[in-house]
Amino acid sequence: MTENAAAHECSENPADAPLLLDVMLGKLAVYLRMCGYDAVYALDRGIEADDRLLALAEREGRRLLTRDVQLARRASDGVLLESRAVVDQLRELRDAGFDLTPGERPARCGRCNGPVERVDGDDETPEYAPDPNERAVFRCTRCGQCFWKGSHWDAVEETLSAV
Repeated sequence: MTENAAAHECSENPADAPLLLDVMLGKLAVYLRMCGYDAVYALDRGIEADDRLLALAEREGRRLLTRDVQLARRASDGVLLESRAVVDQLRELRDAGFDLTPGERPARCGRCNGPVERVDGDDETPEYAPDPNERAVFRCTRCGQCFWKGSHWDAVEETLSAV
């Protein structure tokens, strides 16, 4: 079943709708992760070939998001995005029923899509991260990247609110 984003109605909660984004949608993956989506980006898995993307989507039960008309047609659950700009792609997804509200706290790593947990005040953090006793800091359980609500989070929220 292939649909463009405008025709694709989403009935599931973001956490229940795992996604796979093709190589053309890397920036979009970060926004979707910040909204709580389990959003795998093809290049994070080292996958470029259409057949491998389709196999991964099928194996993991992921909805495939793509700008490639032929790839979308071949997917059992594909969403075709027509826009090049990430803000316009977000609008297409919003219009299709995707919830694009960032969570109160990060749930997914923007870098690798791994789960994120809050850092305790006694835990060591990298020098670039704020003191977890002064500000909530979160760490990816997969890659170790630290996150907090700062200027990057604010910029993403601003972009999403403009959608």
